[in-house]
Amino acid sequence: MSPRQRMINLMYIVLTAMLALNVSSDVLQGFTQVNDGLMRSNDNVGSRNDGVYRRLEAVAADNPEKGERWYRAASDVREATRRLYSFVDSLKQAIVIEADGKNGDLRDIKNQEDLEAASVVMLNPTSPQGRRLRERIGCYRAMLAGMTADSAKRADIAAALAIDAVSRRGSVLPVDWETDLFDGKPVIAAITLLTKIQNDIRYAEGEALTQLLANVDAGDLRVNSLNAFVIPQSRNVMRGDSYSADIVLAAVDTTRLPVIYMDGVRLADSGGHINIPALSSGRHTHSGYLEVAHDDGTVSRHEFTPEYTVIEPSATVSATMMNVFYAGIDNPVDISVPGVEPSAVSATMTGGALSRSGRGWVARPAKVGTDVVITVTADVGGHRQKVAETTFRTRKLPDPAPYIALSDSKGNPVRYRGSKPIAKSQIMAAPGIEAAIDDDMLNIAYKVLGFETLFFDSMGNAMPEVSDGALFSRRQKEAIKRMSRGKRFFISRVRALGPDGIERDIAPMEVIIN
Repeated sequence: MSPRQRMINLMYIVLTAMLALNVSSDVLQGFTQVNDGLMRSNDNVGSRNDGVYRRLEAVAADNPEKGERWYRAASDVREATRRLYSFVDSLKQAIVIEADGKNGDLRDIKNQEDLEAASVVMLNPTSPQGRRLRERIGCYRAMLAGMTADSAKRADIAAALAIDAVSRRGSVLPVDWETDLFDGKPVIAAITLLTKIQNDIRYAEGEALTQLLANVDAGDLRVNSLNAFVIPQSRNVMRGDSYSADIVLAAVDTTRLPVIYMDGVRLADSGGHINIPALSSGRHTHSGYLEVAHDDGTVSRHEFTPEYTVIEPSATVSATMMNVFYAGIDNPVDISVPGVEPSAVSATMTGGALSRSGRGWVARPAKVGTDVVITVTADVGGHRQKVAETTFRTRKLPDPAPYIALSDSKGNPVRYRGSKPIAKSQIMAAPGIEAAIDDDMLNIAYKVLGFETLFFDSMGNAMPEVSDGALFSRRQKEAIKRMSRGKRFFISRVRALGPDGIERDIAPMEVIIN
């Protein structure tokens, strides 16, 4: 753990201990001292970040081609940091004004012990500044992470700007990040926490700027040795095809190409490219060397040993969704032959239809319980040959699950599947129910033919009502309208028709009125 992280952890321990005590003047003074220390730390980190930014600016001025790109990215980081930092400052001032009145001064807080001001400003449902702060920190963190290639630095930035929900002791559900930080906190504690957030912002900015500065020289090539490399197009070659590879010298001078010998024979001036026919299966090894002339008249020799394996023709056939096909629907299939262009591969299927779809294939079996066989052929060495034959089982589609199509507060579609409280207004706005399979492997819609609703009166008597096809009937709507909070009803006897033409009865669902 870095010294900075250890300091922050100790600070949290101190703050937690303070909050566990009565809010005395001594405790409030302790918060003030911690806040002052964090502000000094912010100034120091800001000065360090300014230095990194000036170095990027200088590199861009001296060598625009090399540094301009990273300087522009650093400018974006600086502007985003300034906006977020200023927003946190505005939240501090708003809390102080809420506690001390319109003349409240952040440098001289009168009601430091006020336990309501922070909650009013940060957790007010009509103007949730805490949620806005969390969202802006999330956007800022995503921006910095996108500019940071180093996974360790990305992890540090994510940890410094963590905004995840928090599990409290004794609470079943986690609480929002802003609620955990500001609910019931004294004014001076909230100000200190916001200053700590500013410290985290400065730290994350510094990590991103440091990464951008490192990127300036990331493309430079520093050479202290010469090595020969064999770069094959593939180490696995199909019989009848050719083994192709590029032989290159690291840091080669393009004005003085090396002399290449392969198996004792000097190669013609081919730019270091070799082409060896693959006439037999198995592993093949060759030997060779490069000769490089230096300015002092000496010649250095660099040996290489290319190895490759010639394999028999083969193919890979796999169902994209799972290891079986479902009758009556399109099943995506990947069909490929190593070393052969997709356009040179063809396939057929028994017991159904097989056709191309974009870069893949689609299989549509005709009958449940009948195995299908996919046969793959490919153009190898100018002639067509059979390379694979694969058998798949055919199954009936599983039953779908019923749901009620709703929209959340942002207008995004939501599928309500029951067993959780839901507002009566949302149910009343829904026209009816739908059904689908959406288990991350299949995404198939079904047509609902009809259903029943089962209500219970105050005596516990069941009152079934029949739908109007997939829609709630007028009597069902009236029954739902009469229900009070906490009551529930059941949707049962749901009949649905799938794309395979099979009608089925599916599982019921329970609706709880909130």
